[in-house]
Amino acid sequence: MSEETMNQEEMIKSLMARVEALEEQAPGDKLCLGLMSGDLDKTIATFIIALGAAAYDMEVDIFVTFWGLSALRDPKKHAKKDLLGKMFGAMLPKSAGKLPLSKMQMMGMGPPMIKMVMKMHNAKSIEELMKDAAEFGIRIHVCTMAMELMGIKKEELIDYPHMDFVGVGAFVGMFQESKQCFFM
Repeated sequence: MSEETMNQEEMIKSLMARVEALEEQAPGDKLCLGLMSGDLDKTIATFIIALGAAAYDMEVDIFVTFWGLSALRDPKKHAKKDLLGKMFGAMLPKSAGKLPLSKMQMMGMGPPMIKMVMKMHNAKSIEELMKDAAEFGIRIHVCTMAMELMGIKKEELIDYPHMDFVGVGAFVGMFQESKQCFFM
């Protein structure tokens, strides 16, 4: 074998090793969504995007913080709270179905109107989208700091099989491991 052929083979091996190393460092086939908004339309969009990605076999993580926590409240559940927690609880929507719209609120008529339009077009409700997300294995990560600040307790949240309670550092880790990240 000539010296030139050996150099080419060594170069190819070196390049292959570099490609393998880069592939190991590359983000996985994951989507990370941050839900900070407590608006019905943005929450619906978050779950539609999550389900679309899951349909393409992507792993999906949703980090829910601040006003987005309202979508996870279960109106049938109650928790013991201090005065500030009770005040926040009274001011925040009691469930995903009670979220306001980000635009065209129209003195409270906006959400029922958009729900009616969605039903007319056979679009799923937010509750149905959340149920589908659970079936697809979409993970919801609830921000513990936001829960504490807003007086929201674990006991008042929906039952969701892939839900955990994390800090912002966990979200940053998810973001680093994802191909794409969006914040609503």
